[in-house]
Amino acid sequence: MGTPLPLGWKPLNIDHYDGFSDLDEHIYAYVTQMNLYTNDDALMCRVFPTSLKCPALTWYTQLPIGSIDNFETLMRRFIAQYVTSRPHHITSTTLANLRQGENKSLRKFMERFANVFIQIHNLNLEVTLHSMLMALKPGPFINSLCR
Repeated sequence: MGTPLPLGWKPLNIDHYDGFSDLDEHIYAYVTQMNLYTNDDALMCRVFPTSLKCPALTWYTQLPIGSIDNFETLMRRFIAQYVTSRPHHITSTTLANLRQGENKSLRKFMERFANVFIQIHNLNLEVTLHSMLMALKPGPFINSLCR
C-alpha cells in the first residue's frame, strides 16, 4: 500500500465489483485496464480496492494487515471469497435437454436453441445437430433435416 501512484493517475473506467456480479468478468476488466498503465505487482494490489464497492470493499478492508504479499495472492483470496458469484456455465447437456413442445412454433424454438447454443464454449457441431434433431417435434422441417 505504500507504493505511490504514478503522476497523473486516473481512476479505472470499470464497474465496481459488489460481490454479486460476474467475478471473472471483473477480474478480466481490472487486469486489462491496469495493463494499459502497468503490470507492476505492487500497483496492481494498491489500485485493486478502488475497483470494489460494498460488500466486496468491506471484505477487502477486513483482510489482515500484511496478509497479501503479491497480486497473485490477492486474486486467490478474492476468488476464494467470491467463487459462488461465478455464473453457471451452460453445457451441451442443457442443449440436449431442450424440447420444442407441442404448442411452440419452430421459430420460437430455434431462437431459444440458438440462444443456448451461442453460450456453450467449444461445442461440437455433431452434438449440436443431434441435440436439435432430438428436440424438434415431428414435422416437415425435421423430415428435411433427416434427409
